[in-house]
Amino acid sequence: MAKKDKDRKDDDNDVPASSVVTVLERLARLIRQTGHADGLTPVHWEALRFVARANRLSNSPGALTRYLGMTKGTVSQSIAMLEKKGLLQKSARVSDERSIALSLTEAGQTLLLKDPLTALVADIDNLGGKTRRRMARGLTDLLRQEVLRQQQPLFGSCATCRYYREGGPDKKDHCMLDKYELDSIEAAKLCAEFTAR
Repeated sequence: MAKKDKDRKDDDNDVPASSVVTVLERLARLIRQTGHADGLTPVHWEALRFVARANRLSNSPGALTRYLGMTKGTVSQSIAMLEKKGLLQKSARVSDERSIALSLTEAGQTLLLKDPLTALVADIDNLGGKTRRRMARGLTDLLRQEVLRQQQPLFGSCATCRYYREGGPDKKDHCMLDKYELDSIEAAKLCAEFTAR
């Protein structure tokens, strides 16, 4: 048997699910440990990442609370600490002055360039396209199942959302939930209102 065929056959051998869970658990623990950097905790890094990736419907304290799956009080304390450090800012929404929008400050954007997960991103990038695609598909399916089991909000981006309408007569994409036009940057961001098709 050729080496390539043997490798492919070995790839297809059954791996016990418990072994996969053990690897995921250890990887998650190691990732959390890297989150204690630059005077921040893992939850602070998660908050900064979320705000950087959230769309205009989701850059709020409430959406951040739902995304993190934490109490309002814990998230409020984290937001206050990130504000005090000059990494995050609150502002009133243009459309509704009673509603708060979160955004990264310039210092917050600069700090995210040193995100502890950058090394992991590079490692995943080195896996190769086919492995990345399979990994992304599998992990996305697992996340979706766990989110549903725990009755948590799904979050997602426009391309697979039921409210997304691709270029109509005006050739512009739209969110049918809030009736806004979407550019490619906005359409790729996380949305708390995401509903899978």
